[in-house]
Amino acid sequence: MKNSTAGMLKEILKKEIVLIDGAMGTMIQREGLMEEDFRGERYLDHPSPLKGNNDLLSLTRPELIERIHFEYLKAGARIIETNTFNANRVSQADYGLSSSVGELNRVSVRTARSAVRRFQEKQPNQPVWVAGTLGPTNQTCSISPDVQNPAFRAVSFDNLVEAYREQAEALIVAGVDLLLFETTFDTLNLKAGIYALETLFAESGVKLPAVLSLTITDASGRTLSGQTMEAFYHSVIQARPLALCINCALGAAEMRPFVEELSRISNVLVGCYPNAGLPNAMGEYEQTPYDFAEIMREFAAAGWMNLMGGCCGTTPEHIHALKNAIGRYRPRQLPEQTRISNYAGLEVLKVTPDTGFLMIGERTNVTGSPKFKKLILNNDFEAALSVARQQVEAGANLIDINFDEALLDGVESMTFFLNLIASEPDIARVPVMIDSSKWEVLEAGLKCVQGKAVVNSISLKEGEVEFLRQAEIIRRYGAAMVVMAFDEEGQATSLDKKVSVCRRAYELLTLRVGIPAEDIIFDPNILTVATGIEEHQDYAVAFIESVRGIRKHCPGARVSGGVSNISFSFRGNNPIREAMHSAFLYHAIHAGLDMAIVNAGMLDIYEEIPSDLLECVEDVLFNRRSDATERLLDFAESYKSVRERRSVKDLGWRQGPVKERLKHSLVKGFTEFIVEDTEEARKGFDTPLEVIEGPLMDGMQVVGDLFSAGKMFLPQVVKSARVMKQAVAYLEPFMDQEKQRSKSPSSQPRIVLATVKGDVHDIGKNIVGVVLGCNNYEVIDLGVMVPCETILETARQRQASLIGLSGLITPSLDEMAHVAAEMHRLNCEWPLLIGGATTSSVHTAVKISPQYKQPVVYVPDASRVFKVASSLLNPQTCKKFALENRRQQERRRRDYLERQQSRRLLSLEDARKNRTPIDWSASPIERPSFLGIRGYGATSTGSDSDDGIPAENLPGIPLESLRPIIDWTPFFHTWELKGRYPGILGNGRIGREARRLHAEAEAMLDDWSANQKVLPRAVCGFFPANSEEDDIMLYHPSSADRVLTVFHTLRQQSAGGPDKPNQALADFIAPRSTGRTDYLGVFAVTAGREIEVLAREFEERHDDFNSILAKSLGDRLAEAFAEYLHLQMRREWGFGLEEHWNPEELIREPYRGIRPAPGYPAQPDHSEKQTLFTLLGTEERIGISLTENFAMTPASSVSGLCFGHPESRYFAVGRIGRDQAKDYARRKVMGLEETERWLAPVLGYESKT
Repeated sequence: MKNSTAGMLKEILKKEIVLIDGAMGTMIQREGLMEEDFRGERYLDHPSPLKGNNDLLSLTRPELIERIHFEYLKAGARIIETNTFNANRVSQADYGLSSSVGELNRVSVRTARSAVRRFQEKQPNQPVWVAGTLGPTNQTCSISPDVQNPAFRAVSFDNLVEAYREQAEALIVAGVDLLLFETTFDTLNLKAGIYALETLFAESGVKLPAVLSLTITDASGRTLSGQTMEAFYHSVIQARPLALCINCALGAAEMRPFVEELSRISNVLVGCYPNAGLPNAMGEYEQTPYDFAEIMREFAAAGWMNLMGGCCGTTPEHIHALKNAIGRYRPRQLPEQTRISNYAGLEVLKVTPDTGFLMIGERTNVTGSPKFKKLILNNDFEAALSVARQQVEAGANLIDINFDEALLDGVESMTFFLNLIASEPDIARVPVMIDSSKWEVLEAGLKCVQGKAVVNSISLKEGEVEFLRQAEIIRRYGAAMVVMAFDEEGQATSLDKKVSVCRRAYELLTLRVGIPAEDIIFDPNILTVATGIEEHQDYAVAFIESVRGIRKHCPGARVSGGVSNISFSFRGNNPIREAMHSAFLYHAIHAGLDMAIVNAGMLDIYEEIPSDLLECVEDVLFNRRSDATERLLDFAESYKSVRERRSVKDLGWRQGPVKERLKHSLVKGFTEFIVEDTEEARKGFDTPLEVIEGPLMDGMQVVGDLFSAGKMFLPQVVKSARVMKQAVAYLEPFMDQEKQRSKSPSSQPRIVLATVKGDVHDIGKNIVGVVLGCNNYEVIDLGVMVPCETILETARQRQASLIGLSGLITPSLDEMAHVAAEMHRLNCEWPLLIGGATTSSVHTAVKISPQYKQPVVYVPDASRVFKVASSLLNPQTCKKFALENRRQQERRRRDYLERQQSRRLLSLEDARKNRTPIDWSASPIERPSFLGIRGYGATSTGSDSDDGIPAENLPGIPLESLRPIIDWTPFFHTWELKGRYPGILGNGRIGREARRLHAEAEAMLDDWSANQKVLPRAVCGFFPANSEEDDIMLYHPSSADRVLTVFHTLRQQSAGGPDKPNQALADFIAPRSTGRTDYLGVFAVTAGREIEVLAREFEERHDDFNSILAKSLGDRLAEAFAEYLHLQMRREWGFGLEEHWNPEELIREPYRGIRPAPGYPAQPDHSEKQTLFTLLGTEERIGISLTENFAMTPASSVSGLCFGHPESRYFAVGRIGRDQAKDYARRKVMGLEETERWLAPVLGYESKT
């Protein structure tokens, strides 16, 4: 391909989406060819059947292949693929035609070129490119065809390299413009193709652009060989392809989440060419060109695409429809990529600032593990696999594999073992570090690994030429590399030498070979200390300081080392070695060490190393005194054996009395021994209740004290409560028996907790229950949507000490006031606690407390509830606390009334005159790409509604698509860990617990995603609209005269400054008087009812922690889904196509447009949700319903309106006057009293209700 042609393609791809052709096989099948058609004259006597060898038709029926190419060009394709999918020696061996591969490829290119010439005779100015197609072959390099012999491979990496090189060379010589590796089901096969191509380019001096396309086999999002999309991406991106694509196996609808993911992660162009839907029972593709193009249009509208086309079942008609559908959309723009290190097995390992230190498992190394060495020498590879598995299960991020043993054939052993690992997904999911001092062993390993491995190691020991040669070969294999601090003079031992050697290697690799800095890992040699040799005394210091130097002078590179080397002087004394490893790592990590080869089982916790031992160890490591080695040797002689020490360290607490063991389990959150210890305690007490009120509550008292002192955090407390619940659950049958014999009451104070009628949100309430339960309270949790009568009757029957009410939506505030009034009417005496997201100290003081003569206390968060409850129930403090609470509330009421009296409200007429100033004659109004209703994962059929509103149903959005835009900050606030994400993870006080909680949340999301336990669903729509006064009228998509429904909005009435308008949401929709048709979007999303089911299952197992975790994640997923859907809707609107926000920026909402929800500040009337839900058929389509107070259920749901005008902004309506309340009642055709009930939180006057 001439440079000008290559450059033309690259330039056009910046400006437009380029179309690839459709299926060749489908078009051939239409012809109904027989055996003789494939044979032609030339192969009449060929001994093997040839029917089905489509590539052969370029020789025997070239006119047919040319005609198919020509039809695709007429349909709009600008890249046509040569008929060479199986034109390689591996695939052609099935037909006995391996020797004809060169000719097959050359004649196929000529046939394609002939079609191009015919087309350009009529359209000479239309550029067209011929892509040389290279298929995956019919063998796999990563999977054994023999289940009894998992290490066997039917084809080798070298076989594939040879086959791909032969085919590529023929295609290039014949004159293709680019090369296309497609339908990749095994990444290792593709890596062989890449290696062949890179070698051919280097030797011939000719280089063509290459496109790489993988096949996702099913909804799991993995290739046939088991890799995830992201792992595949990082395994092949070293080839620097023109584009990465997805093709085959799936229809466009099923391919959607994977196309989106590829678009998100790729720093090269992205394309897709799916099948025409999924095949029917007869193997036929039925998706029409229109349906195919409509789904593909969404990909283009979302800004995901640079290349688009079709695969199995698609025809020129599909390509023509696709051309018409995507013509107006701009191509995907390359995002700015954050450069970080990535390694991959079946899954990707991303090294971000939040990743932390990486552990490289060392036990699959014959030079470092006697056990592993013995297994390998005895040819017990099955047991050796279990060693690898144990390392992964123990948390190794990578596993180091080494077979450098004189009695072994390193190449054979490395190949065999890596092939075995490939058949074990639980091991193969992590990246492999291929470790050897022999180049041939390293290269043999690279030929077995489909992921992005790490080579350990290369160095400058044999000079620059060999160093650069090896580095280039490693790059072609797609691996990262460890570079040892060796040069021609030998091993670097001093600080200056370590840094200078690494700097030299860094410059050679990055400038001469083009190795990305993030693919370089330096090992500046961890050398043994305490040898008795004076020059060895500074080895540890030299290494630690060299880490700092390398991080400074080699930006982007990583630093590693083999930790066990540091302590070789103490072989046989594992306790000393463990302390040395831990102390050394502690300081090296602080200096910037990214990873290390280490046995995680031989590490102490730094803070738990005995101070006398730590002093001796650090004296040696830092060479702080001349006799440091002798002192450590003397200390080691008297130190306990590892076996004895391990017993004391790990299970020493098990030797204590049962009361102490129970306390330990409660404080640490351990459930392993709780039933066993509870039973032992039960046998030592007269009644099971004494176990609860004695040792269990003693332990929970410690938990409560630690929590109050800020030494434990809420997630830890919830785990402690889980232990307590399991103990109590074990004792309950015994207590039931005891109750039949004795009616003695419990001495525990009781609190009744409830989310009030009409509200379904309970996360905060549940957390309060856990905290009180940890502090010796009996918690009676009535759940959600609890009527007033049930709350009060339960409190009476159970002789409660307190009542606690919770709610999230604003109508719940009125319900709380109603409960308080009923408590006053019935002369109740229980103190009342108020909490929830919409409650406040002011509202409690103004609206709830005056309804009830007993103490009504606002509790802002769970951390304060114990102190409040204790103050109310303690006879010594209750009167003083209640009096002070009443005084504060009286002050808040006075301040509130004074503010209300001083706040001037405009009349509604004047407020409307001061509406948002918008020049509608010049305002842009974009028409969305569709009008009507669209469901995502909806349960209904998606056909047009009864009103004739166009409706369609698309596949649901996978959880994985939502995870990148989860806003984690509110998640941590739910758990009362205050701080912004991700900074909270590094907080000196709470960072450790935040990291642990975040890891558990991610693990739960992993489980939900992998096992499809949670199915988010959504419904949205666009409708023509106009405003009139403060109402928004929505029209039927097919008739501007037919009003479907009306949304009623409220206007600010507070008098502001001269330039401050009094806004209403209706201001952002073109008034009917302008004569212009505007558009409004509407939506509802839910994280899914499955979350509530999962939470209940956890509760049934007495696992409050995971129940609350599930619900809090559900809330975050719902918000993430709303953000995700809003993005898609902005893109459908057109103006969102210019957005290129990363997930963190997206959370900050910097974009054009807003999505306010009924019940929130810009529209405080929750009852407007009913209009939205009726319009979208939300309950029927995605299962979200409304309670009597218009709370959405499932609780993890979000709904709202979408405004697209550039001036649209979020605002708070604030207080409104009686004139607007009356006008609003008139517009809604609702009684004033009922209207005032729904608007109670914003009324600027005292209403009768």
